[in-house]
Amino acid sequence: MSARAGVSLAPPQATRVREVPAASWRAACEEQARAGHRFCALYAARGADGIELRSVFAHPRGEEVLVAPVPTGAVDTLIDLFPAAAQDEREAHDSHGVRFDGHSPLRPLIAHPADPQEWTVELEGDAAHQVAVGPIHAGVIESGHFRFAVVGERILHLDLQLFYKHRGLEAAAEGRTLAEGMRYAQRACGACAVSNSVAYAQACESAIGLAPDEQMRRGRTLLLELERLYNHLNDLSAICAGVGFAPGAMALAALKERAQRLNLAIAGHRFLFGSIALGASALRVERQTGKAARAELQALQDEQRAICHELRFAGSLQARLGGVGAVSAQDAALLGAVGPAARASGSRQDVRRESPRLSYADFVPAAVSHPTGDVAARMWIREAELEQTFAILQELLETDLSTGEADASGAQAADTGIARVESPRGETTCAVHTDGESVRRLHLRTGSYANWPVLAHACRENLLPDFPLINKSFELCYACVDR
Repeated sequence: MSARAGVSLAPPQATRVREVPAASWRAACEEQARAGHRFCALYAARGADGIELRSVFAHPRGEEVLVAPVPTGAVDTLIDLFPAAAQDEREAHDSHGVRFDGHSPLRPLIAHPADPQEWTVELEGDAAHQVAVGPIHAGVIESGHFRFAVVGERILHLDLQLFYKHRGLEAAAEGRTLAEGMRYAQRACGACAVSNSVAYAQACESAIGLAPDEQMRRGRTLLLELERLYNHLNDLSAICAGVGFAPGAMALAALKERAQRLNLAIAGHRFLFGSIALGASALRVERQTGKAARAELQALQDEQRAICHELRFAGSLQARLGGVGAVSAQDAALLGAVGPAARASGSRQDVRRESPRLSYADFVPAAVSHPTGDVAARMWIREAELEQTFAILQELLETDLSTGEADASGAQAADTGIARVESPRGETTCAVHTDGESVRRLHLRTGSYANWPVLAHACRENLLPDFPLINKSFELCYACVDR
């Protein structure tokens, strides 16, 4: 694995957009599946002649968008082809009124009906009952309603109701200049501010035909890995807290605090807000700052390794992790799991290995020796990824980092740009439709959005008291889903 700056990379490809009639929507998407292309997002947008439906697929050389006008307001569902599209179709229905033939029942996602039967599965049997958790929780977290169907303490099914804090960020960005649109993508989520900002910036730059220079690639990669560092430390701490193992939780939380202080020293903000700009990079790291940062990173890595070594031999902790909340490799692929949650089940998908706009040359995704897809695997995949992150950061800080800018890529400007970025929680896909120099449509599908249905699946056949631990092993965001 390497993050060498200056290594020759294939030039960024322009987003390919193909229009298909509504009657051919399903067939065109099925063709993408047969070709081995991966589903990334589905969303609705207002076109010149009414509502359009768009789906994004990952190709070996970039992304392709299929566009279908829906004059009748209905198309065939894709959920049997791509189960990961279920939430996307529900959102397109709630936000734009698109109907999906064959998706039945089409339960609300953004809308919150008063009757739980409208958004939960039907429950039968004398021994079965429901347990409601939320939407208001005991901690300082966002709102989310978890409706468990259980027999005794065993979970049969979990229905999720999110979007309690839906802010309408995507709609608010419409009509703003591309530069102004950055603030809406960035504020979708505090913990993934860099990932969302880079995805937005790259989507815009793809649309207007710009490519980053070497310094800009290095700067953005540095910020993305700083964000991954403090998030992974936080997530390891949260898993320890999920079983009441206070020594591990406190020790790792202290390292997370130090990582955020390092963010402040390098970029001027603990959560790295304001560090990404459209078409340029203002980040500078001079020799002395870089030297001090590398020393602190080495100290953090040494302490993190020692803590994780102790965790592996803490019997009371290990006894709670194995076999809990397991997701098989097949189910992870079908449900569209991304990020550490997917790699814990054996996936080798990591957007960093296909990111020509960033400095991830020769990147090889991390793996665990036993990809069992349970809480234990989700814990140790983060430990493995921390090793990579420390190495990348050390390499990027070996030399001074100066400001950078984007130059003309040679690709023709278009009205659509797509970007995919590996956030701490997995692949985030951003689509930007431009109208000259302004935003006509912004769509942000984050790693958390992709993984919430996977978390619900992971709870099945587990005990209700294990839900907090399973939840913390995913450690998903509410805010960037609600957006």
